[in-house]
Order: sequence, then structure tokens, then C-alpha cells
Amino acid sequence: MNTDQHGQQLSILDVPFQPPTSHQAQRLFHGRSHVHKGYEHVAIDWLSPVLLITLYKVVAASELKQLAEQLFSAVSECTSVQVQYRYEQTGPIELLMGDACTETTVEENGLKYQISLGRARNTGLFLDMINGRQWVKDNAQGTRVLNLFSYTCAFSVTAIANDAASVFNIDMSRPSLAIGRDNHRLNDHDTGKVKFDSLDIFKSFGRIKKNGPYDLLICDPPSFQKGSVDIKRDYKKIIRRIPEFMNPNSLLMLCLNSPDLDAEFLKKTVADECADCHYLSEIFPPTIFKNAVEEQGLKVLIYRYKG
Repeated sequence: MNTDQHGQQLSILDVPFQPPTSHQAQRLFHGRSHVHKGYEHVAIDWLSPVLLITLYKVVAASELKQLAEQLFSAVSECTSVQVQYRYEQTGPIELLMGDACTETTVEENGLKYQISLGRARNTGLFLDMINGRQWVKDNAQGTRVLNLFSYTCAFSVTAIANDAASVFNIDMSRPSLAIGRDNHRLNDHDTGKVKFDSLDIFKSFGRIKKNGPYDLLICDPPSFQKGSVDIKRDYKKIIRRIPEFMNPNSLLMLCLNSPDLDAEFLKKTVADECADCHYLSEIFPPTIFKNAVEEQGLKVLIYRYKG
């Protein structure tokens, strides 16, 4: 068991879990925000019909089983409770109650996304980015979109659904891009407007430029990937290329996921590398993701490139 700041024992059974408000994919408890002291190692997601518990350190098996029973009883639409052990290297997933389910299709704001459970460490949709996807929805119409580090192309799905002229998705992972293509098909999209390219972005600036120029840039890089990305070192390499990639008066959505780098790091990088980028606003994640130490949470900054 954990203990709180007063030395009292805490049980995972007392996690202040809130049942889902709809059938849409959503985070139900976010311990890593550090708002609920003693539960920083727990997250719970609703990926209909699956409730997924994510653990970042060991929990007693007996308590975990009881938590699964509580969750299963609390959500009538749930047919499967699973746990992912993120503290283990491969992040394995185990069925705790109900039906085995390795894939499901979830909805968010009327769009469908494929979710995989157990295939990789991540499920295929980052729930903290829903407000970023809403911003893309509001700004994509008629634009040529460049989607860097596109993963399973959720931004692309949102853009095409809201009448983007085209989207160029780039990610090193072919399997992720394949899921991205499937996500477009799930939504009956014209994939002729969408391009998927498995590239090392930092070795492919010429190819990116050749397919441009673009009207909207989405850049959502990982913080670190051994041998390919160290965003503290590498973000500036992308920012300084903006004049080559983007049309005048284009919009930029620049994301930063590192808990060790704050929004000021990104603002300074933009100011140093591309003075024609003008800061407009910041997009914050849903309230449940609000971090007790704001600098450690997701940062999403909106800029306009004047050109």
C-alpha cells in the first residue's frame, strides 16, 4: 500500500474513479497529474467496452482484482477490465475480468479510431489531446496539412473529416501509419487526399519541402526515442525549417510532451529559430489531465507564420 502525506495507508480501492459520462473514449482517473497524492501510479481509461487500468508500479494482486470487480460493477456497458503494467519494459496487458478483447473501435466527437490492447505500449489514441484535435477540426477546412510524428493519424482523421484539402502524414513507424490508414477507412474518408510516408523526419526535410507548401502544421513529437529523437536537442531543427515548408499566414500547432521541458523552452526555441512565427494561444488538455505542477503536463502552443 501507499501512504499519504500524513503517513496514512492508501488502498487502490479508494481511487476517486468517476464513471464515464458517455460512450466516448475518455480518461476516468489520472493519478499522474499528482493532484491525488498517493495515486500517482494509477490511470483508468474508458475505451468502450473496455476499462483499462494502467499501473506505473506494482500493486498487490488481491487489491487489483477487487478494483477490477468494482469497476466492472460500476459501468454497465463494460464487458472487459484489463490492466497494463507500464512499469515493465514491454508494457504487457492482462485480462482481469470479463471478455478477452485485443482490439476495439472507439468514438470521439463523432469520429472512429482503432484501439489495440497488448500490441504496443500505447493504445493508438492519446486521450489528453482531444482539445488539440478540436482545434484542428476548427481550422482545417481547405488547408494543406503537414502532420509530423503522425503516429496513428488521429489529427489527419479530424482534418479530413472537416474538409482539409490534403494531409501529409509522416512517422517512422509503418505499423502506426497502417493503423492511420485504417482509421481513415473506418470513417469512410477519401484516402486519395491523404499521404502516408514512413520517414525519419530529420533526414527527410527535402522530401517534406517538395510536397509543400502547407497551410497548417501539426508537430507532436515524442520527447525521446533512442537513436532518432531527443526533442530538447532536435525541436529547433524543425522550427528553423518552417519558412521552407509553410505558406505565408499559415497556422502551426506545436506540441511538447516532456515533463522536463516547459512551455517557455518551446517559446524560446521558436523565437530563436523563426522570428516570423507569432504566438497566438495555448491549448490546455481536459480538466482531468490538469497537472499539479503545470510545467510537467502537455503543452500545445498555437502560432501563425507570417512569412
